[in-house]
Amino acid sequence: MKHRSTFLALVLAALLLVPATSKAADLLIAQAANFMPAMKEIIPAFQKATGLEVQASYSSTGKLYGQIINDAPFDVFLAADERRPAKLFADGQSEKPFVYARGQIVLWSLDKNNCKKDWKGVLLSPSVKKIAIANTETAPYGTAAMKAMQKANVWEDVQSKLAYGQSIAQVFHFAVTGSADVGFCAYSSVFTDEGKKGCFTVIDNAPLVIQSACVLKKAPHPDAAAKFVKFLSTPEVQAIKNKYGYK
Repeated sequence: MKHRSTFLALVLAALLLVPATSKAADLLIAQAANFMPAMKEIIPAFQKATGLEVQASYSSTGKLYGQIINDAPFDVFLAADERRPAKLFADGQSEKPFVYARGQIVLWSLDKNNCKKDWKGVLLSPSVKKIAIANTETAPYGTAAMKAMQKANVWEDVQSKLAYGQSIAQVFHFAVTGSADVGFCAYSSVFTDEGKKGCFTVIDNAPLVIQSACVLKKAPHPDAAAKFVKFLSTPEVQAIKNKYGYK
């Protein structure tokens, strides 16, 4: 018995030395990368209002969709298109989708001279060697940029210059670091500290990117998900969205 008591005492002492783990998230969000700047303000506001801990994963809509259909444990999916949430709903994997934002495309550059010219001429200029664009198959902002270039009849002419990012956030990184001369970025990026270092031109003929969201049927935290969806419709969130150029 003495040896057993000693053993138990040692185990208890060892357990007391193990640091407490951080609080698990109360809400898991799959978020299209373009909306990251706005979410960096929305999440703290939601946490302050509810006391809930939120964890968001940012990537392209296509990649997040792939994770969701492979049973990634997300509660809410905020996409950069309408198609994927609609598909999840049609397949019985989510509640009915709703539109939470309408985004715009800009051509962003560190070289402020590039914003003094017509954007189509900038793309065709010999001085512009690399044009960053998001993956046109998995990232809706990439699709919108491609459609704008096709409409302007410059898509075929710039093929050799295109540098593809897997998400709109990666495209902005290419442009900010100078890895690309210009980049087709989300309007929201120009309001960040990095975005203010360069210049931008709004691509008026690019279609608005209609961004839809849905609560997943397998949501681990359905009550928290419902609270977040309700919070998205508050004047506080609308003001944040307006701040980052969303309609």
